[in-house]
Amino acid sequence: MKRLKLLFHTIRHLRIRQLGYQVYYRIRKPRLRKLPAPVLRGELDAWSGVAYLEPATKDGRTFTFLGQTARFEGNWNDHVVPKLWLYNLHYQDDLNARGAKSRIDLCEHMVDAWIEGNPPLAGNGWEPYCLSLRIVNWVKFFSRLGSDRVKETWLQSLAQQTDALEQQLEFHILANHLFANAKALVFAGSYLGGNQGDRWLRKGLALLDREVPEQFLEDGAHYERSPMYQGTLLWDLADLIALFQATRFEELEKRVNDWRQRVEKGLEWLAAMSHPDGEISFFNDAAFGIAPNLTDLTNFADSLGLAVPSGECPERLQVSLLQASGFGVIDWRERHRLLVDVAPVGPGYQPGHAHADTLSCELSLFGQRVLVNSGISQYGQDAERHKQRSTAAHNTVEVDGQNSSEVWGGFRVARRARPFDVGASQGELEVRVWGKHDGYRRLPGGVIHHREWLASSGGLVIEDVLSGSYDSAVAYWHLHPHINIEPIEDFRLLLTLPGGQEVSFIIEGAKSLQSIDSQWHQQFGHSTKNTKIALELSGKKLVTRLEF
Repeated sequence: MKRLKLLFHTIRHLRIRQLGYQVYYRIRKPRLRKLPAPVLRGELDAWSGVAYLEPATKDGRTFTFLGQTARFEGNWNDHVVPKLWLYNLHYQDDLNARGAKSRIDLCEHMVDAWIEGNPPLAGNGWEPYCLSLRIVNWVKFFSRLGSDRVKETWLQSLAQQTDALEQQLEFHILANHLFANAKALVFAGSYLGGNQGDRWLRKGLALLDREVPEQFLEDGAHYERSPMYQGTLLWDLADLIALFQATRFEELEKRVNDWRQRVEKGLEWLAAMSHPDGEISFFNDAAFGIAPNLTDLTNFADSLGLAVPSGECPERLQVSLLQASGFGVIDWRERHRLLVDVAPVGPGYQPGHAHADTLSCELSLFGQRVLVNSGISQYGQDAERHKQRSTAAHNTVEVDGQNSSEVWGGFRVARRARPFDVGASQGELEVRVWGKHDGYRRLPGGVIHHREWLASSGGLVIEDVLSGSYDSAVAYWHLHPHINIEPIEDFRLLLTLPGGQEVSFIIEGAKSLQSIDSQWHQQFGHSTKNTKIALELSGKKLVTRLEF
């Protein structure tokens, strides 16, 4: 009954189209269709886009993905390694990784090996997301290689893969998956001509015309509200701009100004949601090493002639509220930055990368991370994935041992926390951000969580207030692994940063304080030991004060 209830509260947020395609794709599988001989357009002569990924292999036999190194013996569907590892093998990102121009023979071998080991429509490599990423990688590589070295068998396989993708566009998932499908159709249709190439180009652009304005919010954020996926989607848009600059197709020219504006706005959002160390914050699914970071993206944008964020520190204490996406940013002159989550779980119909992290926050002081959400080290549906998405893995308050949003099943969310009464104010000597959420209203006590952040020149006060009734409430503070902790009094700690700076951590309104061994999941396949402070509230109000 519990699972049925979760399923009901998950399905009710889905779009009718998603449900229809869930059924349709279970009944109708892609077919191997006879295609006309592929025709090269000839306009895409030499792909010159910027690379950001490091190569995963040196010899085509041993690969490292997601922190795991394994020997590849030709089985593209080997159950010994995780499915996500195999997906990365099928993407063939190495064809366009850094230094790929010096590994042409290896790259050609990898294309041949994929065709030989993956007969049409069989295995992981023919799933639509894998197809989408590999199609783009092949088009870039073939273009860079030159038509005189591109084999006919490669073009035939490229056409077969694009046809298979066209038959299974991910309308049942939507969001970043459908965006990747659309981008692949545009790349394939820009490289291959004829009636089928024209159709792929038209269909891909039609999808982008619908998805780009829906998926990118007014403040520049991608609507899945993950800084990691923000980087991925901005790179996708930048790739499309680079495709226009390489081909000068009229169909792309009609859209390129809109794409430019969205990349520029999206870079501003990503810059605001990154720490002073230049890397992303950990809200929702986020980890280092998967998506291009801010430096990678600004370099690419600059090469395309786009405006990029200045990166200058503010001259005074200031607050910004990114209203469309639901995040607050407080900056100090001393390279302090506070990032707060007052965002809804979204998009409502695809919350697969969402965490139960409403009203959580992250903090850097003197350019060094101090308070960190726990991040992710894996996908899947096991207990570890559930733990990493849980409220207790974030810097916020857990009530009666429950998550603020009902995350479950790896990529699902049932009942969701809804933020309200969100605001920010700017003063001469202090700034504030505040918000409430109703994620615990579903519990018998009907709890509402209200949190306020008050920042001044030398400190930060975080005030939590709970209305309603409950048996227990615990606030969690996760410290970066490099922070040293020294108890001073019962509810006072001294935090020492790697640079030697000291921060007083003072608690009011807790009946217990525990320092718990925990983990910071900064990369897929990698976790680092850190300390989590657990504060059990003694009443309705908790005040956490940091003085620095």
